[in-house]
Amino acid sequence: MLKNFKTWFSDYAVVWLLPIVILFGWQFLVQFEVIPRRMLPMPTEVLETAWKLLQSGELFKHITVSAQRALTGLLIGGGIAFIVGLVNGMFSPSEKLIDSTLQMVRTVPNLALTPLVILWFGIGDTARIFLISLGVFFPIYLNTFHGVRYVDKGLIEMGRTYGLSRWGLFTQIILPGALPSILVGLRYSLGIMWLTLIVAETIAATAGIGFMTQSAREFMQIDVMFFAVILYAMLGKLADATAKTLERRLLAWHPNYQKA
Repeated sequence: MLKNFKTWFSDYAVVWLLPIVILFGWQFLVQFEVIPRRMLPMPTEVLETAWKLLQSGELFKHITVSAQRALTGLLIGGGIAFIVGLVNGMFSPSEKLIDSTLQMVRTVPNLALTPLVILWFGIGDTARIFLISLGVFFPIYLNTFHGVRYVDKGLIEMGRTYGLSRWGLFTQIILPGALPSILVGLRYSLGIMWLTLIVAETIAATAGIGFMTQSAREFMQIDVMFFAVILYAMLGKLADATAKTLERRLLAWHPNYQKA
């Protein structure tokens, strides 16, 4: 029983220990006016604001709209990046033709293109999804490309010796060997996805977490702004936890991902 509790605490509870300490410290500092309330609301006030937004249905609407934009951008940008990374990793002529151009584009900050994106796509969701797709593209592309390139050549030769077809080599050796690197790229892209979304939703949006934050700033609703920041952090944590779960499921065969 004690051993199970220790395992549960070390695996799950300890992760939330520092955030809980920060929250209690935050509450203490503001409640006793060490920090003025006009600069920082109390966690209880932020929680009350979250409850009001939840009851009104406004919170669910903003989260749904933001999640749809973020996931659409991730699927489009990540899907294209995955395919291009595989092709460039497996075929040298394709790498010579495409990779140098992609590396030049990669050095351009995607958010610096916002004025041009508005000119090209207008102020609708297409512009926001384009920015998110561009933001998530390069981490997935680079990690897929390097994952494929650094697959053990000895394993590929062994697969050929055993008579595996090209498709068999890809599905049984190349893709599984590159998968750890691809999933690292996915985790990195999930963080960039939310960062890009924050800025993208300030482009004349009428709904979304970014729009909620922008409106709160205009009306000096500090509790709403802080709640939006916490909400982004929670969504980021949820996305990272989802990526970790995928790693555990898809890489259960890998010794580095097996629990002792």
